[in-house]
Formats: sequence, structure tokens, C-alpha cells
Amino acid sequence: MSDNPPVREAKEIPRILLSAGSSSSGKTTITIGLLAALTEAGYKVQPYKVGLDYIDPSYYSEITGRRARNIDGFLMDEEGVRDVFIHGTEVDNDADIAVIEGVRGLYEGFDSFSDTGSTAQIAKILKCSVILIINARSITRSAAALVGGFKAFDKDVYITGVILNNIGGPRHAQKATEAIEFYTGIPVIGVIRRNNSMKISMRHLGLVPAIEERRRADNFDERIDFIKNTIKDGIQIDRLLEMANTAPALERPKKTVFTPRKIEGERPVIGVALDEAFNFYYHDNLELLQMAGADIKYFSPIHDKKLPDVDGLYIGGGYPELFAAELENNVSMCENILDASRSGLPIYAECGGLMYLTEKLSTGVKGKGAYNMAEMPESTHDMVGALPGHTLMGHKRVVSYNIGSLAMDTVIGKAGNDFRGHEFHHSEVTEIPEDAKFAIQLSRGTGIIDGWDGLTVNNTLGCYAHLVASSYREFAGSFVDFVISKKV
Repeated sequence: MSDNPPVREAKEIPRILLSAGSSSSGKTTITIGLLAALTEAGYKVQPYKVGLDYIDPSYYSEITGRRARNIDGFLMDEEGVRDVFIHGTEVDNDADIAVIEGVRGLYEGFDSFSDTGSTAQIAKILKCSVILIINARSITRSAAALVGGFKAFDKDVYITGVILNNIGGPRHAQKATEAIEFYTGIPVIGVIRRNNSMKISMRHLGLVPAIEERRRADNFDERIDFIKNTIKDGIQIDRLLEMANTAPALERPKKTVFTPRKIEGERPVIGVALDEAFNFYYHDNLELLQMAGADIKYFSPIHDKKLPDVDGLYIGGGYPELFAAELENNVSMCENILDASRSGLPIYAECGGLMYLTEKLSTGVKGKGAYNMAEMPESTHDMVGALPGHTLMGHKRVVSYNIGSLAMDTVIGKAGNDFRGHEFHHSEVTEIPEDAKFAIQLSRGTGIIDGWDGLTVNNTLGCYAHLVASSYREFAGSFVDFVISKKV
């Protein structure tokens, strides 16, 4: 018998990556339209987002009916990226094609001299063709210089096609197309005319999440259809599919994080807050909690009057500041969560969840500015009060990777566990008592105060750090084990 381990077959999956010269080039809108067009044509399309955005993937999941996944080369090593990618193509029945939307510009990443954390890094790891989206407003021949520069910058990034966005008319399209194809040899496979109807509602953390936009906008489906039809008319989808089919087979990782485990006894139930105010969750986190042995039960802090029967709580990020009055008015839910915290129920809250668990939340604070903010009046609202502090919304904007270590045993892991995550918020927690306990020490990032994150009371942990369970692999098993250990 051979001592060699069995060879795991490589994974073949057509795939394409949509990137751009910079942010605000139209990547997300074009991705939405392409996903809708391919889905309408009968393809099972698996969507991905490079980086750690929650909101864009919410639209991708809504449109394709498949769980959109995030992949990030700073949080994940190469095997981790391939693990998440391949799992995503297989778990909801095998996908026919994968569509990946990049983050910011093609080469933006963690630092100035490497491609770590960039879209280019993911393109090389996943060996896929890149379609470069150019915001061509007011440029023609200069578009060729842009494309040529991106092509020459890294020879290992395979740019196979260009989509011109914000085109004014036929002559504009002709001049830009001719220049790009003549000087770079890269074909222009799409021309999208300038149209304000292609825009999607924005606010201070990006797009309005799909779950909220669908509930508040009567014409949600009509708007998606308009974008889809514009993309069908403007992009040569057959040529894009040909490029997707050139992707070689991918080597599977030696180990996968997506491995179910058996637990003894009854499966614990983790309540997950999900509504207009709280919907920033990575599908990997929820799926891995289930694979670690938990059942998930969703509830709404806005609409439900009390918690369901659960053994632990997970309150993710979102926009509690925009629904502060509704959250405050749901007194029974606030009291229910406060009682659960005081009784020792394990509770983990990220960013928006942290804000909700503090004592008060204030918006429109004078002197705090209003950077790209949604309309928020000057007001203060009572929150749950499970954690000390007063949350203020304002000009302070934190967008950063963070690196941290657990300073004590918590619901998400043991003292000494290290993680890489990120934070993205416009708020700060003030009026924190001197004897407050923090469970997370950051070596990179802002946190709550002085490099500390993870405000903790009893078995309740609230932090600004967002964690990805496929990167911080102790997350799911630790959470489920902690809940089981505290179960009455």
C-alpha cells in the first residue's frame, strides 16, 4: 500500500473578476447587473467580494439566491482564500460560474509596496481573468493610458477586457474604444452609458443594505431590472463568459475550515439579531457556527417584543443610529436583553451591536461634524444598558484592518488567541467608567479606548472589531463551546 496521501482533485470553475481604476468607478452597480443577467439566463452564479464589505454582498445574495462570500488576502493566507472560494462554489449546489467584485482600485492594498489585501493579490491567487472597469467620464485617449498603465504595472495580473462606464454618447465610446484597443491590445467588451438611474442609494457606510432597501423601496425589483437590462445591452456577455472559461483548475487546500463537528447532547441555540438595524454578518460566520454544533434562530430587536428561547446571542453590526428611536421604544426587548446579560447569558456584539448594548446613543451631536452622514437629528436615546458607556455618532471615521489578542477568556475564545479583523464606524463610546473591563488588546487599530476593545460585563462582550470566522478560526468552536458551558 502506498504511503502517499490521496491526491485531491483540483476544482474547475469558470470565474471572472471585476475591478477598476479606483473607487466610485461603478464596479458594484455593474456587478449587480451582471449577476442579475447571468441568473436570468439560467446560470447558477456564485458571487464574491474582495475585502470586508457587508453591504455589497447583501445585494449579490439577494439577486443570485446564493450566499455571497468575502475573501481578503490580509486576513487569509492563500490556502484560506482558496478554501472560502471553492467552498462557496460547492455548498449551495455546484455553481456554473463565479463572479468576483474587487475592492477599491485594482492595486490598492495594505501598504505601498506589496499587493497584500488588494484585488490584484486575489486575482493571482485564484488565477482568474480581470475585467477592468474605467470611469470614462470626460476622457477618451487618456483611457488607453490608464489601461496601459494597469496592464504594465504587474505582469502576473491578467487583464483580459475593459468595460467603459459613464460614456456620454456614441462618439465618446468610439474614440475611447479605438484608443484602448490600438494602444493596449485589450478588447473593450462593454460600454455603459451615463445614466443617474443606475445609481443605488448611499449613506455613510456605503450602500443602503439590501434587506432595508427592499423593505423601504417599492420599486426595488424594478431598479434591479433596469440595471440588469442596461448591462445586457451594454456588455458583450458572451465574450465575458469566454474569458471566464479560460481560468485553470484550482488546487484545493490541504485542510478546510468548513468541516462539521459532532457535539454531545442537544445542540445549543444562538439567537442572531437580523432586521433593518442589524444585518452586517459574514455568511461564513453563521455557517461555521452551525457546523460547530449550534442552531441559529433569528430575531428582530426592532419588531419582536422579546427574545426567542436561546442559549446565547450574536448581535452584529448595522445601522442602530438610524433606528435608535424604534430600538428605544421597544422597551420590552431592551429589558429582555438586559436581563439576559445580567443572568450570564453569553452575548457577543460587534460594532452596531456594541452601540445598542451601551446605555445611550446620541446622534446629531454639535461639534462632532457630519461626514457623509445620513440625515440624523440631534437626539439621545436610551439603549439596552448591558454595557457601560454613551455612544456618540459624529465625524470620527474609522476604517482599518486591526490585529488583536484576547486578554481574557471570552465567548469568542481563550486568553492569548490572536486575530486579524477590521473596524468601520462613525461612532465612539464615551463616559466609560475607570473600572471597565476590556477583553481585547489591539496591536493595530483603534478599538474603544487607548488600543483596547471588547468591553465586557458578565458574559457579554461588545467590540468594534469585526471578525471573519474563516480567518479567525477559533471563533465558531469557541462561541459554541462557551454557550454550552454556560447552558443551564
